[in-house]
Amino acid sequence: MKMPDGMAEALLNSASDAIVATDRDGRITFWNPGAERIFGFAPEAAVGQTLDLIIPENLRARHWEGFHHSMTTGTSRYGHGDLLSVPGLNREGRRISVEFTIVMLRDGAGQVAGTVAVMRDVTKRFEEVRDLKRKLAEAGR
Repeated sequence: MKMPDGMAEALLNSASDAIVATDRDGRITFWNPGAERIFGFAPEAAVGQTLDLIIPENLRARHWEGFHHSMTTGTSRYGHGDLLSVPGLNREGRRISVEFTIVMLRDGAGQVAGTVAVMRDVTKRFEEVRDLKRKLAEAGR
């Protein structure tokens, strides 16, 4: 299937979803306008940093365990349409809720070279669902 001219550039330069690429060590190599909008960091501040930039401290050990497993095996549970919902951090240090999928990047020899994550800020929806659950629990008492 031929990709329409300009499609890749339009997707990568979109401000709706964050597109973040990393190398094998988890260092950010690409940060699109959507990532800047969602997380608040300019590309110059994000590229070259590790993903710790946007991961809450209490979740970093678990994140890196999964990341290193993916780098070793070349697979991710979240690359086939399954969404991972996790807290993230924005530039002000405020927790946000993000959903994302991961694509493994491979070099010319087929070896894992890094990842690309497509992320969406779902903070508002997460808070609405949490509030509804709380109201239902209160009504059931």
